[in-house]
Amino acid sequence: MANFSTVSKFLLQGFAEVWELRVLLSILFLLIYLATLLGNFIIITVTTFDQNLHTPMYFFLRNLSILDTCYISVTVPNACINSLTNNRTISVAGCAMQVFFVFFCASVELIFLTIMAQDRYVAICQPLHYTVIMNHQFCVQSTVASLLTGIFFAAVQTGNTFRLSFCQSNVVNQFFCDIPSLLKLSCSDTFSSQLLLLMAVVGFAGSCFTFIVLSYVRIFLTVLKFPVKEERGGKAFSTCLPHILVVSVFLSTGSAVYLKSSPSTEIIQNMILSVFYTIVPPFLNPIIYSLRNKQIKKAIFKIFIQKHINT
Repeated sequence: MANFSTVSKFLLQGFAEVWELRVLLSILFLLIYLATLLGNFIIITVTTFDQNLHTPMYFFLRNLSILDTCYISVTVPNACINSLTNNRTISVAGCAMQVFFVFFCASVELIFLTIMAQDRYVAICQPLHYTVIMNHQFCVQSTVASLLTGIFFAAVQTGNTFRLSFCQSNVVNQFFCDIPSLLKLSCSDTFSSQLLLLMAVVGFAGSCFTFIVLSYVRIFLTVLKFPVKEERGGKAFSTCLPHILVVSVFLSTGSAVYLKSSPSTEIIQNMILSVFYTIVPPFLNPIIYSLRNKQIKKAIFKIFIQKHINT
């Protein structure tokens, strides 16, 4: 049995075998990446400089935008360069770092989405207690706790994966290093690693998903009690439905990748699912929060357009 230390690199999958299709997909993902950076940069800027947006909701939205910028930057630039140059190699250290940051960003994203569901629940169902419950101290402490939790989960999962020996193959059937693909390459006993991964997905992700669902059930039950013509009810639905969309896409596709037990999963299917939990949420977040939010659009006009006109 070959020892893990003898493996000096892994080979990642390209977007396609045909050169023309590979270039087309690389350009497409690069454009999505640049659009994601621009959208999140705009949200970070307006929520930082507009005093009217210094509220808990936009505090967490800014944190989510910063995280999404990092999340998509972990995978897409490297994958596009690899596909365009046809250089699919990644060092063991680089692969470990990618696994760590993907798991870290995914974990913290899920926690942020859970806190944002709590924020909407308190704002709609307990508006009189909103400033007391969602105070500045809670916002800062919950953000720090989220980051520390993400570091812990990512460190445990990365360390548990790279303690294994890899002697069957060094070809990762994915456009970035992820734990399920690496476990399939190991010639060690992966039962404990798979169990730990299952506990993280079912226990941690399942708990967050349950909390989010319960928060929105309570929100919808409260909104249904509002008078039909009351604007607050429609505003609540317009705010929460995009949030539900992002959570659903993120959790369903991520769980599908991490909970699959079949070793012969189609590579294309796996890569498509991975796109939907690593690329789509960071791309969608600035779109749904800026295009459907009057305060964000007003702040964008004031900071970027009106200031430019006045100068």
